Amino acid sequence: MSIIIFLVILVVLVVSHEFGHFIVAKKAGMRVDEFSFGFPPKLFGIKRGETSYNFNLLPLGGYVKIYGENGDPNDLNQENNADIERSFTHKPRYKQALVLIAGIVMNLLVAWVLLSVGLMSGMPSSVSTTPGDVELQNKSIMITGIAKDSPAEKAGLQIGDKIISLETENDSTLLLSSYFTAETVQLFIKEHQNENINISVERDGVKSVVGVIPEKMNDEEVSKVGISMDMIGTLKLPFFKAVWEGLKSTLIMTWGTMLGFYHLISSAIVGKANMSSLTGPVGIVGIVGDAASFGFVYLLSFTALISINLAVINLIPFPALDGGRLLFLLIEKIKGSRIKPEIAGWTNAIGFGLLMILMVIITYHDVIKLVK
Repeated sequence: MSIIIFLVILVVLVVSHEFGHFIVAKKAGMRVDEFSFGFPPKLFGIKRGETSYNFNLLPLGGYVKIYGENGDPNDLNQENNADIERSFTHKPRYKQALVLIAGIVMNLLVAWVLLSVGLMSGMPSSVSTTPGDVELQNKSIMITGIAKDSPAEKAGLQIGDKIISLETENDSTLLLSSYFTAETVQLFIKEHQNENINISVERDGVKSVVGVIPEKMNDEEVSKVGISMDMIGTLKLPFFKAVWEGLKSTLIMTWGTMLGFYHLISSAIVGKANMSSLTGPVGIVGIVGDAASFGFVYLLSFTALISINLAVINLIPFPALDGGRLLFLLIEKIKGSRIKPEIAGWTNAIGFGLLMILMVIITYHDVIKLVK
């Protein structure tokens, strides 16, 4: 089921990205020869007008083929070519840039819509990040992080578990109340460092009790269970407020994603990047399954995050990506002439090959994580 959900998400995000290129190219008067999901070989397709719409075998992305975008001299140097004025390279550079940017903008718009719909439906939100004039519904303490090799991990606690109560062997109990916060839970654990603590949790509507004995980790003086928590509730907003908060969330998530990629690339340049921290299609399938198990709204939020990541990745000035082609346009603007089609073609081909190698490496790490 996770694979099917992942494929549906992939189709939606890729098609929306390519539709951005497609519709702006059409509006700019360019001839669009092909609109494809996935990479060849072709499985099936249909032609409408001058455009062929195809579904290909390798679902690793998609593309829109615009006439003359690669500047093929065999086509564009023919004086009797009736469509030469409709070619990509014969349009003003600002129109070329708009076509390249359109896919990125479309992914950000999709994220905005998904987050806005989630907020209208009722989205899980932290008390600390909720607008001050909004009251969260169904608030509870939720586990948001678990330290590796901690007592919590060994006991089987999971991210997303709702903490209902804590109880020691001498019946010292801390129950859920208006004063039950992450701080009071941590204080309770600190005051019972050498005792077995029974933590009642709720997971997927099922309640259970887990026994945990705090331990000293990483040479710390205080024994801990090894969990981080937050007060989470349901944030449900009216239409206009949901749209506004959805926009703000999209911008915040986009900026955070850009910073994350900046630090990753900076680390890679100095040879300190941790490739195992990246997640490819195999890893995302598992995450999609987890998000779906939490509920439809969680899946909307995760899809929005993937859409934002897709937008930011395409903005990177690397050959074969939209950002790389935008960089070529900037270079052409500065030098006052076009980059030779052969050079641009080979550069993009090499860039695409490197991206495929990177995808294979990331997939390998994903598989290793599953095996472990």
